[in-house]
Amino acid sequence: MHPQPSLPDEAQLVTGVDEASQVARAQEDRRAFAPLYVRYADPIYRYCFHRLGTRQAAEDATSLVFEKAIAKLPSFRQQSFRSWLFSIAHNVVVDNYRAARVVEPEEQALGVIDPSPGPEEQALATDETRRLQLALGALPDDQRRVIELRLAGLTDHEIAEVLDRKYATVRTIQRRAVIRLQEILQITAEPAKEARNANT
Repeated sequence: MHPQPSLPDEAQLVTGVDEASQVARAQEDRRAFAPLYVRYADPIYRYCFHRLGTRQAAEDATSLVFEKAIAKLPSFRQQSFRSWLFSIAHNVVVDNYRAARVVEPEEQALGVIDPSPGPEEQALATDETRRLQLALGALPDDQRRVIELRLAGLTDHEIAEVLDRKYATVRTIQRRAVIRLQEILQITAEPAKEARNANT
């Protein structure tokens, strides 16, 4: 799915150790970064995939995120490693957009589907996924970013750190985004239902 760095023996992977200890060890010895990579590679890849829309772009971005993370790790001093890592991912995605100097077209957003489900599950979920991607694309940028990070599993406090916004501001943006998403999904629900009925 995405590039795997050479990892140490499974026996060398620390399990049951809290994340702060893993980060501290990785700051001393880069080989100790492996458990952190294993834990976050998939969430970072999925976030990049949903933002960038293609497997290749997501793989490239994921690799770059972890390259930057390893390079910056010695200076890491924040409380939440996850929010720090997603901040790097957010910046990599933003830089990707700037380099391309294009805005994702609505047609591309329609094709953004998580590649993990099997063919049958994917066929059943395609319509809902497309509707959600269309709805996300219709949100203002700040609302879309908050929802995408929320879908990636981050807490409100972590999203505030990633976007460098106040917690209360993130909560307000998220509330407005959810209301707007519900409105958009409600509007598109009936035509989607009619289309499904017509195909049966």
